[in-house]
Amino acid sequence: QVTLVESGGGSVEAGGSLRLSCQASGSIRRFNDMAWYRQAPGKQRELVAEVIRGGTPTYLDAVKGRFTISRDNAENTVYLQMNSLKPEDTAVYLCNVEVVIDEYGTTWWGGGQGTQVTVFS
Repeated sequence: QVTLVESGGGSVEAGGSLRLSCQASGSIRRFNDMAWYRQAPGKQRELVAEVIRGGTPTYLDAVKGRFTISRDNAENTVYLQMNSLKPEDTAVYLCNVEVVIDEYGTTWWGGGQGTQVTVFS
């Protein structure tokens, strides 16, 4: 069983920065895929950033050049560094990961509860 806990959200003035964390705990051999989504009130969920099988990260056009997704293997933690934040970045941010949980290559895929990011002008 794997659990994910997001943290790092908060309220920040436009132009500021936040770093979101998504810590995975449980039986984890390695990460396959990782992604950050966001859900704003009244809007569809958006895929903000993802890395598939350790490849090149891809980003939502609206955040390119401002957000960076990364991972700390030793800490089993996925990060989203968010710079030059704008009011339209306000949303609940959620991480999703696929991890390998045993020597047979069994995978687990799931997400956390999310962390609120509010950007005010």
